[in-house]
Amino acid sequence: MAKLKIEPIKQPNKIINYWKKEKLVVAYIVIFGLTFNSGTILGPIYQGKLIDSILHGDNLSSVVILAVTFVTLIGLIQLMRYFKRFYIRRFANSTSATMRLMIYNNIMHKSLEELDNENTGNLMTRAISDVDLCVEGMRKFSTEVFDTGVLMASYLISMLVYDVKITLISIISIPIAMILAEKLKSLIYKYSIAYRTKSSYFASVTYDTIENAMLYRVNGMEAQNRVKYNEDLEDLQNKAIKANILENSMQPIYNVIAMLGIITVIYLGGTKVINGGWTLGVFSTYIIMFTAMANKASKAAKLFNSVQKSQVSWKRIKPYLTEYVDKVTTSRVNMDNTVLTVEKLGLSYPRCKNNIIENISFEGKSGEIIGVTGSIASGKSTLGISLLGLYLYIGSIKIDGKELKDYSEYERSGMISYLGHKPQLLSDTIYNNITLGKEQSITAVLEDVCFDTDLAAMADGENTLVGNSGIRLSGGQQSRIALARTLLNKNKIIILDDPFSAIDMKTEEKIIENLRSNYKGSLIILISHRLRIFDRINKIILMHNDKKVDYGTHNQLMKSSELYATIYNLQCTVGDDNDEK
Repeated sequence: MAKLKIEPIKQPNKIINYWKKEKLVVAYIVIFGLTFNSGTILGPIYQGKLIDSILHGDNLSSVVILAVTFVTLIGLIQLMRYFKRFYIRRFANSTSATMRLMIYNNIMHKSLEELDNENTGNLMTRAISDVDLCVEGMRKFSTEVFDTGVLMASYLISMLVYDVKITLISIISIPIAMILAEKLKSLIYKYSIAYRTKSSYFASVTYDTIENAMLYRVNGMEAQNRVKYNEDLEDLQNKAIKANILENSMQPIYNVIAMLGIITVIYLGGTKVINGGWTLGVFSTYIIMFTAMANKASKAAKLFNSVQKSQVSWKRIKPYLTEYVDKVTTSRVNMDNTVLTVEKLGLSYPRCKNNIIENISFEGKSGEIIGVTGSIASGKSTLGISLLGLYLYIGSIKIDGKELKDYSEYERSGMISYLGHKPQLLSDTIYNNITLGKEQSITAVLEDVCFDTDLAAMADGENTLVGNSGIRLSGGQQSRIALARTLLNKNKIIILDDPFSAIDMKTEEKIIENLRSNYKGSLIILISHRLRIFDRINKIILMHNDKKVDYGTHNQLMKSSELYATIYNLQCTVGDDNDEK
């Protein structure tokens, strides 16, 4: 199956550029739109001629020729309509895909600080429903420029040819309907903003309810949340009613106002028929044209309201529509021996006044495992995150003599692997969770994380579906799959933040031995509270709540740090007791 190629767009925050991007498609829309709508008036004209031919008693061949001509014209007109609608839908689909690409691109290039300030429900609403509403407004506008503007002009000119006086008197009510719609747009705009804002909030609430369903259930909060959810749902429904009721309920009123001129048409047109000025066929043609034009006028009034609603969505997504910037994916990273040098490192999170970590210095190289441990909230995880280069840091982090911040984002991703506290599994197969779409063998890495035995017991093997966030797997299995993903490419630096919390100690020891044996080309930073295996690693960073840092080998810290020696001995004693049981 051919893949859809979505071309980026320059200055995507200018709506006119979406039509410019689709020049060829827009040209087809113009050609078929003009052909269809200007040709539509021939239908009523030839219908009137056919009626007159039958009433005048013309010979059969003349009637048949007119009938065939009439049917052929209708067929050709509808064919032009098909092509016009096809290309308008193609324009809408392409525009929708382009807008979503721009929004996705914008999100992918945001800094962590910016992403932390984003609301998930708000992003989902903008990327999905707001884009749909905006594109729908653009589609309707493209359609009605021809189906309303050109068609009404064609009907009006034809009606003026038949009779100027009747036409001018009968169409007086049509602008009234359109003016009424124009006056209501500010009110519709106000209600649309309230509805879209509430919709974003409600999407966020729904996401939170699903994400934390187990937490709420265990703590007996389901009933309380259900009441609050129903209140929010009712408020959303009320805002939706207000946003849509004026637009939809006013349509019949627009129709009635626009059709008031039919009284003039019937009276004055009927008089002309009686006086012999018009034939019955002409009268029929004129009524059809007026009715069609009045109906189009009422739709034009509704179009004002639809465009007004789409403007609300356009303003919501506009800040997220930025020019596409392709990530640098061509530079090569030197995968030879790695040297990491950290000097006087400090980091604080956005909106945090004080540094979480500061004045940390250490060195590491390929083949080493550096353990990081310490008191709760001493900054262990922050140290791991700082080594990713995602946040601005103070001091220096150099990889092979080059400052971390001077590497491109792509280069960093090719050098550094990271595993955080949560496994973060996709609702997909074990294979896809580890490879993330790449075609690679995972046999070796599954053995490294001691998952090969688990896999052998699964009927579908690598193709086993893990469920939403890995729900079908145990905690230990989730952790090992996430660990396998982190280890797969054997990057220069591998940062593991508490990877063994859900894994038993014997399995942990086996995995550590595998890391020591099979990842000699990588520098591994292991953040953990469990110290039992720390006597088998090269260096240890011991962090304290007062930002003091001890650095050395296991044997050195056993002698110099009472805290480290106490925790290590206690954990080893407890571990030995459990082993005996």
